[in-house]
Amino acid sequence: MKLLITTRADDGIKSMTRYTHPTIQYYADKVGADFLVMSHISGCNHEQGKWHYRIFKHYDLFNEYDRILHLDSDMIITPDCPNIFDIVPYNCIGTVYEDKGSRAHDRRMRIENAKTQFGKIDWVQGYINTGVFLTSKIHKDIFQPISGKYYQDYGFDDVHLGYLLNKFKFKVHELDYKWNHMTMFSESWNGSPSRFTSHIIHYAGAGTFDKSNKLEQIKSDVYTFYEGE
Repeated sequence: MKLLITTRADDGIKSMTRYTHPTIQYYADKVGADFLVMSHISGCNHEQGKWHYRIFKHYDLFNEYDRILHLDSDMIITPDCPNIFDIVPYNCIGTVYEDKGSRAHDRRMRIENAKTQFGKIDWVQGYINTGVFLTSKIHKDIFQPISGKYYQDYGFDDVHLGYLLNKFKFKVHELDYKWNHMTMFSESWNGSPSRFTSHIIHYAGAGTFDKSNKLEQIKSDVYTFYEGE
């Protein structure tokens, strides 16, 4: 079984990835996966969306790999993170659902927007976040445009891939929030848990838990996990 971990990045975010990428490389070595930084320009022309759609490279990468885990570059993998390839069955897509708590209404409106654009399917909840997104070769067809088009509204690849995995009725192994701990999961509706008990911390958006600056937050947390012990 040939495994790959990918992320999307270029020199524009080097000040951040100098801290985050070593934690991803550490994890890749630990689980026996190759690590690839995708810096190409995607086929999407939307100024912001084109960066998100680098993940569509997975379609071609499945010619060489059996399973591919995508991890966003604005996250750190904690040293004791379990092997996700052992936890998610081969025939399932592994992801954390984001339409919960304070995000539920907005994310489900995005689902409805996608169905308006691309056609009605049986999908009303279960909004994926591709920050942590594990697929196998059998799922490669979700990494394609829909009738030659990309979903280019809020949500970008999350909505596009979510639409196709539901259209094709692929099984999803819903991961606990600890596999993709964004600030939303530290809110009161979720019991305000500490990010330091999670496997993967994702600094999406503002990305600040207790610091005023995203980069400083990442640097501080990397030090806590990898140097401060």
